Amino acid sequence: MISAILLIIITIFIPPVGVFMIAGCGADLLINIALTLLGYFPGHIHAFYLEYVYYQRREEAAQGFFDSKRKPGVYSDNIQTGGRGYGTVAAAT
Repeated sequence: MISAILLIIITIFIPPVGVFMIAGCGADLLINIALTLLGYFPGHIHAFYLEYVYYQRREEAAQGFFDSKRKPGVYSDNIQTGGRGYGTVAAAT
């Protein structure tokens, strides 16, 4: 909970940093930098949408529900899975 609040505070001031923290360096970050340079509010809208998807997927995974459909406009696998890993690799036993 504290990390989500900290992430929102960071995103309020510098949206690309918030996106970098959840998505890493990739297409989502580049899109957010471009939107922030074009206008401060489009960068915010994009960043908060990515954070919403990330935390929604994370909560669904904690409840045991997995939606295999990709969210539109989200290119990072980390966000699509809620930070629960990439793909369906079985754990080593």
